[in-house]
Amino acid sequence: MSRPYGFFYALIILFLLFSPPALLAIEADSTHVAENDHHHFNYFLNSGKRGERLFKGLTRIKTDVTSCVSCHNIEYIDTLNWNPSAMDIAGTYADKSIAEFKSVLMSPLGKKMEASHVGYTYSDEELRYIKSYLVQLKEDTLHEAKPKVNNLIVFFFLGALLTMALIDLFFTKKIKYKFIPILIFVLAFGYQINMLADGAMALGRKQNYQPAQPIKFSHKVHVTGNKIDCRYCHTTADESKSAGIPHVNLCMNCHIIVREGPNSGKFEINKIIKAVENNTSVEWVRIHQLPDHVFFSHAQHANVGKRECQECHGPVEEMDVIKQVEDLSMGWCLDCHDKTAVDFQANGYYSNGFKKLHEDLAAGVIDSVRVTDIGGRECARCHY
Repeated sequence: MSRPYGFFYALIILFLLFSPPALLAIEADSTHVAENDHHHFNYFLNSGKRGERLFKGLTRIKTDVTSCVSCHNIEYIDTLNWNPSAMDIAGTYADKSIAEFKSVLMSPLGKKMEASHVGYTYSDEELRYIKSYLVQLKEDTLHEAKPKVNNLIVFFFLGALLTMALIDLFFTKKIKYKFIPILIFVLAFGYQINMLADGAMALGRKQNYQPAQPIKFSHKVHVTGNKIDCRYCHTTADESKSAGIPHVNLCMNCHIIVREGPNSGKFEINKIIKAVENNTSVEWVRIHQLPDHVFFSHAQHANVGKRECQECHGPVEEMDVIKQVEDLSMGWCLDCHDKTAVDFQANGYYSNGFKKLHEDLAAGVIDSVRVTDIGGRECARCHY
């Protein structure tokens, strides 16, 4: 076929495809498929994929209903979303029947959820799709994420680079100017040493660590909003090494009456009630944790030293999601010991012993006693 005729036939085919009758036929066919498949999907999609599109609002036919993902996040976010995440929903309703799932979704209990779900009219089949997606999401998330190896790759790359520099310097001697392989060796080796030093000093440190917790507990709501004292929940802070994590029975002192939160509705509080009814503990994720070779006592700091919680834990009363504010390094602790004055005269703990310090303080030789003066820099106080 010659080029003019080929071009002519191509124009005819394009005209037929995009003529009004052809477009109407395509639209009619699409409408037919949509009608046979609940106005949402193509036939090639499996149940999990259809559920994912419904959950994310990625349907072929636009609806006025707010997509699930608008309220229920799939990925971890560092700001508190009071609505249950997709993983929360999957964990709660994975083993429930479609009837139970539909009852909660279409006829929710609680003012918060009822206001959010106005106008939802999913069919049983569509709910099966959504449930299938959530179950698959739960199974995929159970697999642990592989550790990142970016730094390891850089480290070995630098090792290969400095090895090549040494080989050229002593054996092959391809590079004319000797200072070039020497410079490469010094820079690569220096960067490796720096990486090792940073890695060693960072072992066990988790500054800015802010994991998602099994229950969305907000210190801001409880401490600032409801004026609950820290020691009401952390009962052992004045007497023990650990401040303690409250048992769910303590939570029920309030939540025996308060069954619906203004932000999270009933979903989060129901987790507490379920734990009490099943006599199970809540598996909180620990955030502040010192290495095993370090001794630290909350009693010594909170009770004897009269330190406020915020000095180590940051402005907890302003946090919805708790994170580690300080790096809790030895240098940070020692710096605090050097600067912090002890209430030496009023605190009865120091009334016995420390004779020389009492005499110097009375005589005006020193104007204050700091933690360092009473052994705050002695290695055996924290490492033994």
